[in-house]
Order: sequence, then structure tokens, then C-alpha cells
Amino acid sequence: MLESLIPPEWIEWTKEFVKHYGYIALFLISFTEAFINPIVPYIFIAGAKYFGLNIWIAAAVAFAGNILGAIFTYYLGKYLGEHWGRRILGEKLYLKGEALFNRYGFWAVIIGEPFKLVCWLGGIFQMDFKRYLLAQIIGRGLRIFGFALLVELGINLFTDHQEGQQKTEP
Repeated sequence: MLESLIPPEWIEWTKEFVKHYGYIALFLISFTEAFINPIVPYIFIAGAKYFGLNIWIAAAVAFAGNILGAIFTYYLGKYLGEHWGRRILGEKLYLKGEALFNRYGFWAVIIGEPFKLVCWLGGIFQMDFKRYLLAQIIGRGLRIFGFALLVELGINLFTDHQEGQQKTEP
């Protein structure tokens, strides 16, 4: 499904970018995910070993990139403001987003998907920055480190199972 939304050459370029530049590339991908980049860092966390990365450092780098990108996008949305938001989103979607943020602002940010939209709307609707940041830290932290934990547990379960089997020779 990802390939149908994103040109395959973008995906290949991003993989090569991470292979060559490691954590710096992962940080930039995670940072730009908050406002424009359609490629998420999870594939690089899951494939950390393939890319020559430590899964926990990769998760921490992705988290830092996401949080700093969310801060940048918040202020960009705040600066560009309501007029820009209405033009880009259209009146109907803008009003739905405004109602969502007025009612569930903190929880909408914790759930945080689609991430880009939540980051933009937090600034456009001028959500209290401290609440916005706390919600981003909780939401992104749970999502990224929870994902890394699940990947690590899955890899360990599979690896332990394979290594635990002993060959018996007749």
C-alpha cells in the first residue's frame, strides 16, 4: 500500500539515504515527517540491523526528530494561521478540525494520526504550546518506543526459537 501512495524511487532513495548516512538521515526523515515527508521512520526502526543501526538509538533519534519537527510545524502553522489553514484544508475540513481540537485537543495530539495534520492543526488552532508538547511527547514516545519494543520482542522470540532448537544427529 505504501508503494501505491509514494513513488518507488522516493522509497529507494530514502533507503539509500539511511544506508549511507544512518542516524542523521533517520533524524531528517523523522523531522520532516511532521510537516511534509510522506515516508515514516518506522520502517527504519524495524529494519535497524539491515541499515546498520541499533534499534533503540534509532528509536531515540526518530523520537527526537519527530518532536523537533512537531515543534517546528506547530510554529509554522501558528505563523501561517487561520487564513492559510482554511485555504489549504478547505472550509469543511477546517471546521471539522477546529471542532476536533476544541473538544479533544490534548487527546487528538496524543493519538496523533495523521501526524502531519495534527502538527499543523495544533499551531493553526493555537493550542496551548505546553499541552501540545506534552501530548506529542506522550503520543510519539508511546508509538515509537512501543513499536521498537514490539519489533525487538518479535525478533528475540524468533531468534531465540531458532537458536533454541538443537540439531540432533542420528
